[in-house]
Amino acid sequence: MFELLEQTNKYNGPVNISTKSGNAAIISQEDHNGLMETVYLSSIPQLREKIVEGLSTSLDECLPENEVHW
Repeated sequence: MFELLEQTNKYNGPVNISTKSGNAAIISQEDHNGLMETVYLSSIPQLREKIVEGLSTSLDECLPENEVHW
């Protein structure tokens, strides 16, 4: 089992496990964190539309970084 975990982290790819009672997958912590962030961002209403709108906005129309107030 330890070798499977090492392989998952080294190659950053899932390990699929098949059993008689069902299947499972082992993923790296990095992949898990990415999936959780995607789920969170997907739960925010209209975020996708705002991102698409931002992608189609010319850089000339954007504020310079030093003028952005967080």
